[in-house]
Amino acid sequence: MEGALARSLATAAAAVMLPPPPAASSLRRRSSSRVAASGLRASVSASTATSSTSMAQLVAAGSGIDELRLVDERAAVAALQLLPVGGCEVEKLRAVAEAAADRAEMHDIIGRQRDNWNHLLLHSNNSLLLAASLMAALAPTAAPTVVALKTSAGVLLASAAVTMAAVNKIQPSQLAEEQRNATRLWRQLERHVRATLAHAAAPATTTTKADVHDAMDRVLALDAAYPLPLLPVMLDKFPKAVEPARWWPPTKKHQQRSPTKVAATNGTACRRATSMAGNGWTQELEEEMRGILRVIKAKDENEYVSVGKLVLAVNKRLAVAGPVLAGAAALAAAFIGSAGEAGAWASGAAVLGGALAAAVNTVEHGGQVGMVFELCRNVAGIYRKMQEDIEANLEEADVERRENGEVFETKVALQLGRSTSELRQFRAMASPAVKDEDIREFAGKLV
Repeated sequence: MEGALARSLATAAAAVMLPPPPAASSLRRRSSSRVAASGLRASVSASTATSSTSMAQLVAAGSGIDELRLVDERAAVAALQLLPVGGCEVEKLRAVAEAAADRAEMHDIIGRQRDNWNHLLLHSNNSLLLAASLMAALAPTAAPTVVALKTSAGVLLASAAVTMAAVNKIQPSQLAEEQRNATRLWRQLERHVRATLAHAAAPATTTTKADVHDAMDRVLALDAAYPLPLLPVMLDKFPKAVEPARWWPPTKKHQQRSPTKVAATNGTACRRATSMAGNGWTQELEEEMRGILRVIKAKDENEYVSVGKLVLAVNKRLAVAGPVLAGAAALAAAFIGSAGEAGAWASGAAVLGGALAAAVNTVEHGGQVGMVFELCRNVAGIYRKMQEDIEANLEEADVERRENGEVFETKVALQLGRSTSELRQFRAMASPAVKDEDIREFAGKLV
């Protein structure tokens, strides 16, 4: 009985403590919830992994872009290093050619302007002088208007004197000649640079830094020889010493001398190791060039320098005489109508002074004396340049480094206005037995 009671109590306790078994729908919902939770966790994990992968890819892409940029920069540097050596020099020469063309245009415009100055100022001063002279002549015969006439004559004569002094200082005809010559030389330089560029475009040829430096030196020398502005770098129109014009840089002489050159100069049998034929040079051609060089120095250049000195002396006197005569005429005009002897000769002096001043002004600027002086300087400069070119070739020991002899002979003949056969007569002039006083013929026929 006691055992049965114990079993009843155990069964009741178990019934109280254990929960009722879940229904089938509840079990299905729980399993679905578990599956959804696990799926959510899986998707979150997948998205996290995807995000991590995307970030890694972006970082990798960023580093790849940097690497690509670095590779591009290295490729660009390598490409620049692989460019032809003369590529930069070609661009520089093109810039020089454009600058030379621009300078030629500017000098041409300014040259025409200054030529207009010469004509306008010439006629203006002559009109002032002649009008004043006419008023001075009429003043004594017109008593009511004597004061007005003599005052007008004096003002016009004084104005003409001041204007003539300024014009004589700048010499417009000489300014115009400077610009004309500068235009020609700038165009010549442009053609030279264009020819160098065309030669550089040929196969197996390059433009070197020496070509660029030579072109730049010629540009600077031309700028210094023929400045564009009028003040303050205007060339002196009345120099103390007459020298040939110089528009080219100093000739660069080679310092190296070959052993054969030294041996030849130490001997008396031959004067130079280049007597053998090479690069178009022969001993006869060298003697010919030495003879031409001597004739140019003794006759051609000296002749034009002497004429230039004479023209300069005449121009100085004319430049002083014109303003002085006009000023004296203005002073005499102030005494027109005065009592006594001064009033008697004042009118005649004013008229004579004005007329003489107009005549001097016409001779000086109508005759373009300043232009003639500049022309003499320029022609003497042409002969001086020829001398330096010949000397530079003859002093070079290595004939291969000279300009081709036949080409150089042709250039010299063209500059002198002669044929190459006519140049052979100057070989005898290279002999020390011939004195400078014995040379009668000029080397140049063209200028």
